Amino acid sequence: MRSKTEHYGIIVGVDGSSASDAAVSWAAHDAAMRGVPVTLMHVVNPAAPTWSQLPVLEQLKDQQRAEGRAMLADAGKIAHDAVTDAARLQIDGELLCSATVPTLIDRSRHADMIVVGTDGRGALTRGLLGSVSSGLLRHAHCPVAVIHEETPSTSQDAPVLVGIDGSEGSALAIKVAFEEASNRRAGLLALHAWSDLELTELPGIDWVEVKREEQRLLFEALAGWEERYPDVAVTKRLVCDRPAHALVEASRSAQLVVIGSRGQNVLTHAILGSVSNAAVQSMRAPVIVTRHGD
Repeated sequence: MRSKTEHYGIIVGVDGSSASDAAVSWAAHDAAMRGVPVTLMHVVNPAAPTWSQLPVLEQLKDQQRAEGRAMLADAGKIAHDAVTDAARLQIDGELLCSATVPTLIDRSRHADMIVVGTDGRGALTRGLLGSVSSGLLRHAHCPVAVIHEETPSTSQDAPVLVGIDGSEGSALAIKVAFEEASNRRAGLLALHAWSDLELTELPGIDWVEVKREEQRLLFEALAGWEERYPDVAVTKRLVCDRPAHALVEASRSAQLVVIGSRGQNVLTHAILGSVSNAAVQSMRAPVIVTRHGD
């Protein structure tokens, strides 16, 4: 059994669904680029026993564990096939019988990232913002990647998209986005959408000055990062638009989206709020959510 203090690299939740398979493939590819292990995890939720149920529950537990081992074996093959040089990728598996959300949150303390698929058949991925994914997005100690089953194949020339709002959560998203863009040898599109209001809703506002200030925020947020990553070509985009809408539109031509939670505007103020919920569900590109404090 792997020690809890050991480094897990990238953890990916496995439940045997096609969405889970997509998450495994994406996680293996990302782990290979980073040069870290990928750890496949299947969590069996134990049923609460009563005396009359004990024999039945033991039988059920044995069946669940057997199914879990089979899922992990299949996931291992998917991870192996996802990378060009599989011999260089360390693939580990872990079968756990415990409460799903607390277990994955605890394991995330020792991981670079935790990856989940959407629309899975099991408790792990049932509904994008179901109990498990919601719990991870709120409480995981590392970035969380959300992978859609129907993620379209995009060109390797497509950029990594990062949403910027000037907050500490956004600063962490910028860090992750530059790392991902560098690993992928891709460009970076830095998007700052700065208004949820129609221009006519606030009469008397000097919108030229507001735009100047928002542009300053965008440039200050990126200060220093281009020097640290000279291999990453950065495109800066400032738009007066609803942040969620702007991100969804820009994501159509991106290979990856990175956003931070606990931001200053409605896009990332509460990653599980109605606006960000709609944005994450609408984007079909993989989405990495970072939290301030990760």
